[in-house]
Amino acid sequence: MNKIFSLILILSISSCSSIAFWQSDEVDPDEPRELIDFNERFEFTENWDIKFKGENTLNNFIPAFSGTSLFFVDQEGNVFNMDIKSGEVLWKTELETIISAGIVAGFGKLFLSDDQGNLISLDQEDGSILWKSFAGGEVLANVDVDAGLVIVKTGSGFLNAFNIETGFEEWSYRSVAPNLTVRGSSSPVINDGVVYATFDNGRIGAFNIKTGLPIWDGAISFTEGVSELDNLIDADSSPVLEGNRIYTVNFQGNLSVFDAAQRRTVWESEESSFYEPFILRGVVGIISADSKISTYSSRTFEDSWKLEEYALRELSNPATFKGYILVGDLEGYIHAIDPLTGITVARKKISRNKITTLISRSDSFYAIDEKMKLFSLSF
Repeated sequence: MNKIFSLILILSISSCSSIAFWQSDEVDPDEPRELIDFNERFEFTENWDIKFKGENTLNNFIPAFSGTSLFFVDQEGNVFNMDIKSGEVLWKTELETIISAGIVAGFGKLFLSDDQGNLISLDQEDGSILWKSFAGGEVLANVDVDAGLVIVKTGSGFLNAFNIETGFEEWSYRSVAPNLTVRGSSSPVINDGVVYATFDNGRIGAFNIKTGLPIWDGAISFTEGVSELDNLIDADSSPVLEGNRIYTVNFQGNLSVFDAAQRRTVWESEESSFYEPFILRGVVGIISADSKISTYSSRTFEDSWKLEEYALRELSNPATFKGYILVGDLEGYIHAIDPLTGITVARKKISRNKITTLISRSDSFYAIDEKMKLFSLSF
């Protein structure tokens, strides 16, 4: 079957499987939960916003930061360098190509990918093109960089390394891809000379960054169904590293914690998510595929709290900011949640469109809606 698969269909099927969970006759299990009243502790401040071209339906257009600059690229190939405080455009470059994933800044350069599978490097100072290389297939997630290499993961399961100065391919690895996957991909993560990447077959791999040779790999979860749909265990979320632990989650699978030194799973819980786990103030948690939020103690892994009041509200990825969990939803709201209690403490409607991406940086955080409008906020 094709790689392109309807995410909406997957979410619908996933939500139908949990109908028995709902007990209240007043709640329609197939409809997004209505927002409920809460006690507001603080207010969000909208600093500035700017509209770009294209759509951000896959949560793959993410801003990059360097010093006082915020870099953003829209779907039509317009690259912007903006003042992080005011949103003023400092320079703009038009690449005249369709962009498939957002922008990454590092070592004086910018990196992004187009829909033809090309990895493009730009100069941060003026946006001029430094080099362009074929990445091995469509790239739907951000790259990661170190001083010598750019690491790229393609939608077809390739993990490739390119020389940061020349764009020359240094090594390549290909995972075994299943027949059926969700459209989307995860970003690789570089840490202490090792590249960590999750794949569509529900596994995580650790690779030597210089050679690309596998160091170890492990299963986030195993397939247990009889149909291809039952066995869909895509890992479209990036691994999260905290100390010696690696936190991973996949669709219709597990939230699994690996010990990097022991190279094995030390804990797992049955979960299903498209977003990377969050770790904050002693809890580790995930936004499930049906927009319920589950948390566990990051020390003992015992259940902490579960929040169902945002079920089926198509929550964005979680971001952590000033000690709170932030999520966006299908109606354009931003919500702040206390990580110790699971109680909502702030809320603001900023858009008429679905909020698909959140990212925090220093004293501000940023939201992108599905129509490619970027907001800078704070509290």
